[in-house]
Amino acid sequence: MGTIETRYRESDENRLMQELAFCKAQWGEEHPETLDVIQELGDLLSIQGRYRSAEEAFRKVIAGCRLRYGDDDSKTIDALDRLGGVFGEQGLYEKAEKLHYNSFEAREKVLGAEHPSTLTSMANLALTYWHQGRWKEAEELQVQELETRKRVLGGEHPSTLTSINNLASTYWKQGRWKEAEELQVQVIETIKRVLGGEHPSTLKSMNNLANTIQYLGRQDEAINLMTDCVRLREQVLGINHPDTIFSTQTLADWKEADSS
Repeated sequence: MGTIETRYRESDENRLMQELAFCKAQWGEEHPETLDVIQELGDLLSIQGRYRSAEEAFRKVIAGCRLRYGDDDSKTIDALDRLGGVFGEQGLYEKAEKLHYNSFEAREKVLGAEHPSTLTSMANLALTYWHQGRWKEAEELQVQELETRKRVLGGEHPSTLTSINNLASTYWKQGRWKEAEELQVQVIETIKRVLGGEHPSTLKSMNNLANTIQYLGRQDEAINLMTDCVRLREQVLGINHPDTIFSTQTLADWKEADSS
């Protein structure tokens, strides 16, 4: 578990803060090296669930990139897409949609429809539709994205597996639980082999599959899987991470319902 756990340790943040202080003193606020460190720090803060702090970091990157590279540069677009992701995590879906839509259009124009960054923007846009209950719009984009990723990256690439997971979630929201389960089982078996049993993406897949199984009425199986998910999320992400809290509360609700 070592390499995964160290991604979330406080020492990782301390290292980045030291690097940032050095870069600012050596080159200034808007130097490429400084902006890269701020962006890496924003990514770490987002992984830790500290979304407001991540938002602040990405805003600094956007401002610096606009001054140095301009609005249409890939670095600026990338930072805007990251900010959109943080908006989404905070439930600000209309703001997120606007940023992801603009990023998708810009990347498609500059990089092409099959570039991995374009596909990431497409996936992010689909998720904003998903969170707003626009299931058919989300599904249409997700199917298109998934087919392209399979063709360009292959069926076992981590990004392809994430796309399958996202499509399964859209099926789930539409009450298509058997279709969702088929995709989720496919993902979790592959993702364990490719990324390992304790990777955050694996744990997300466990959480999603447990929810589907519960809706299909297999309560004991769902509780057992969610128990494993909670234990691993506590170890890897920590007890205060939003994902851990969500899974813990879900498990408690199921157990309470099962005992009544």
